[in-house]
Amino acid sequence: QVQLVESGGGLVQPGGSLRLSCAASGIIFRLAVMNWYRQAPGKQRELVAAISSGGSTNYVDSVKGRFTISRDNAKNTVYLDMNSLKPEDTAVYYCHTTWRVDYWGQGTQVTVSS
Repeated sequence: QVQLVESGGGLVQPGGSLRLSCAASGIIFRLAVMNWYRQAPGKQRELVAAISSGGSTNYVDSVKGRFTISRDNAKNTVYLDMNSLKPEDTAVYYCHTTWRVDYWGQGTQVTVSS
């Protein structure tokens, strides 16, 4: 079955950095579009970053220039490098892909606070 397992969340001070990882199984990873979403308390889940099978990337405006999505097809893993973190980046971050149907990871908490 398809599994997406995130790791790398935590507590970081404003201006700090974190790297999220999402290990995928059960799909032909190199063919999959991989996405990172986030959901803050009381807010709707939003698409933060996406990477195509060919490596093209897209970002929500609020993270452009600060976040970088990348993939390692040999490791079936997608990453989200987050720099210059702000308190408003605090959320649960989810890995997502659509492989006939939508699949989500369990989520990893990112808290940006001093």
